[in-house]
Amino acid sequence: MKNIVVFIIAVCLILIACKHKSESKIKDTSVDTVQGLNRKTDSLLQAKRSGDSIQLIRRKDSILLKLTQGILLTLKNKNYSAFANYIHPVSGIRFSPYGYIDTIHHIRFSRQKFMAQAGKADREMIVWGSFDGTGDPIRMTLHNYMQRFVYDVDFLKPEKRSVNEIIGGGNSLNNLDSVYKDCDFTESYFSGFEKKYEGHDWRTLRLVFKERNRQFFLVGIVHDEWTI
Repeated sequence: MKNIVVFIIAVCLILIACKHKSESKIKDTSVDTVQGLNRKTDSLLQAKRSGDSIQLIRRKDSILLKLTQGILLTLKNKNYSAFANYIHPVSGIRFSPYGYIDTIHHIRFSRQKFMAQAGKADREMIVWGSFDGTGDPIRMTLHNYMQRFVYDVDFLKPEKRSVNEIIGGGNSLNNLDSVYKDCDFTESYFSGFEKKYEGHDWRTLRLVFKERNRQFFLVGIVHDEWTI
């Protein structure tokens, strides 16, 4: 009788141990499953955020490129009253004849001042900076400057175009990123026009945009070319 009782107790202990082991295994499996689902959810969320970010960048790029086309069309047609609508209403616009932006000497206009200057019958002479090589002052009317240091080639149909990426570059320092912080820009670029110049006649035009009330406005036009 005593042996039977011992046997029954042993069997019960074995069954209890198996139950605990099974519950522990189920618990561990459940934890692993939850952790796995969490990792999968995190990966999906990261992928979604990444995808949303890419979509936003593409959308912004599309807007900037469309604005660039509209601006270049007004410049090609010398329609400066239409061009003025693109100028930032608070920051105004700065004109730089070369890649290095001189925040002291390069001319900056408000939208109103640009319109007034463009409409002047006497076409007042303005010093826009200095010529590369000679250092002589760039003394031109607004209309002459726009033809020489803004739309001097057909930038409406460039060889290459980019958004927030520098294409053209020569000997001059490019300080666009430091001057126009938190801004975006497009670049319209030609690698050259005549073989004899071996690319030294390249041209590029950068339109710099700043966002205001969910709209992009021009704050800078940076013309660039080969410099000594």
